[in-house]
Amino acid sequence: MIDSIETFGGSLIQHGKANDRAYVMKIGENDYPEIVDYVVSLALANGYSKIFVKAPAFARPAFMDSGFVEEARIPGLFQRKEDGFFLSKFLSAKREREGQPGLVAEILQAARQKAGKMGGVRLPPRHACRIMRKHDVEDMVQLYRKVFASYPFPIHEPDYLAKTMDENLVYYGIWADDTLIALSSAEIDFDGKNAEMTDFATLPEFRGLGLATYLLDQMESGIRQIGIKTAYTIARAYSFGMNITFAKHGYTYGGTLANNTQISGDLESMNVWHKA
Repeated sequence: MIDSIETFGGSLIQHGKANDRAYVMKIGENDYPEIVDYVVSLALANGYSKIFVKAPAFARPAFMDSGFVEEARIPGLFQRKEDGFFLSKFLSAKREREGQPGLVAEILQAARQKAGKMGGVRLPPRHACRIMRKHDVEDMVQLYRKVFASYPFPIHEPDYLAKTMDENLVYYGIWADDTLIALSSAEIDFDGKNAEMTDFATLPEFRGLGLATYLLDQMESGIRQIGIKTAYTIARAYSFGMNITFAKHGYTYGGTLANNTQISGDLESMNVWHKA
């Protein structure tokens, strides 16, 4: 079961039962403020328990007036000129409650203690990292299927991966000889000059080698070369490894999104990290 993506004017909305939410991924200026009532009606009609919005500063007031709360923010997300806000409206008391607040706090503390403590990571012999191409999609699908039983976007489908390569995603992979062992992607907003560092996956038998750190290094270098000004991630709040990886790279914590994303069958809270 995969959530669908639809347009509302120049805006982009993902919604469905997989994540049990409506997610406004992009807001077109001409759609504001009408998009507020539209997405609330959409969520109520489908019985979703959460509405989640990535909003530029200009769109924040009407969402807040409609009962949304700010869960996270990224200064200068849009062209380093306008802040970005992650706003949510909970339509279920259960969805709003963080199930493991102690664990989230422990992971954030551990990440902050490692902040900025980057050590150099080198790939082992006979390992190589490169940008993925369309002829790699079958290998990519096999890796994602092994790592994630389910995911908020259809990364288990070759056609989806190929389509996103034509649009705004750049995938990076690490190979051990002829075996793909780790993946990540940079989802680029060319207009806003920002990129979400996402879709990290490493085969279980190759974890602990710092491969996610190496991939993040490569992605940061790549997006910097094309003029991207802000990098951010929405990382699993219960993962020590990913939160520490971003803290080590100099990312700043921007907030926690409660019960936000369905991964491998469960709704998980997510932490926002950002870096100029």
